[in-house]
Amino acid sequence: MARAFLGMGLLGSNFVKAMLEKGEAVQVWNRNPAKAQELQTYGAKAFASVTAAVKDADYIHLTLKDDGSVNEVLAAAAPGLKPGAMIIDHTTTSAEGAVARTREWKEAGFTYLHAPVFMGPANARESSGYMLVSGDQEVIAQVKPLLDKMTGKVINFGPEEGKAAAMKLVGNCFLVTFTAGLSDTLSLGKSLHVSPKDIEALFDMWNPVRMLPARLQRMSSGDYSKPSWELNMARKDTQLFINSVKQGNGTLTVVPAIAAEMDKWIEKGFGNSDWTVIAKDAV
Repeated sequence: MARAFLGMGLLGSNFVKAMLEKGEAVQVWNRNPAKAQELQTYGAKAFASVTAAVKDADYIHLTLKDDGSVNEVLAAAAPGLKPGAMIIDHTTTSAEGAVARTREWKEAGFTYLHAPVFMGPANARESSGYMLVSGDQEVIAQVKPLLDKMTGKVINFGPEEGKAAAMKLVGNCFLVTFTAGLSDTLSLGKSLHVSPKDIEALFDMWNPVRMLPARLQRMSSGDYSKPSWELNMARKDTQLFINSVKQGNGTLTVVPAIAAEMDKWIEKGFGNSDWTVIAKDAV
């Protein structure tokens, strides 16, 4: 079974190193040839041409940047594809892009499976983390043993094409907003002379992550009439955050936008509702 891997960034190169350590033969390509050539010291076979890199490969893996780069690279690789080859794309892309590529490559006689990941470079090297799939269940069943070797857990979201792409974007949205919120938290702490270690100790004793399932359920229920924290009170505290950071000459990224959203819902008459009413239009 021959495998090709296109895109030798941090994720792709570590996927390849793990494959090579398992004794697999891997043909690699990267826009910057030097990155592909570096992997020859680990046993990979590097190609300057993407068309040559995919020749005779049964499985072609991709870790690229976006829809545009995936489409461009696959178009260039097409003349070298082995009849019946399977394309496994680990790139984070749009859901509609994944759906379109699944259909278009099927019409061309190939199998395309979008399999984005919640994995960093270390996960790729040690075959841990999560890989997401959805779509044709026969295709997934066929390739799952191969994917299982690449990650800690393969999560199958069912037959809907593009669902894996959508779930990946939802997860990344949470990570982005979570990290931006932590940045604001650190900024507030700095203004109040609370160190990052103090904040870490607080979260170690009082773990707000445990609230996530109940908070999500409350937000999506559509019933905000029994507040555990009234919007008016949450807005008052939010202003305290803003004032403290301003006095400390710090910077807030997301809190001012949250305050503006709170003000909108207070103006609509929801000041005495649970503060999670600000999610009302999102569910």
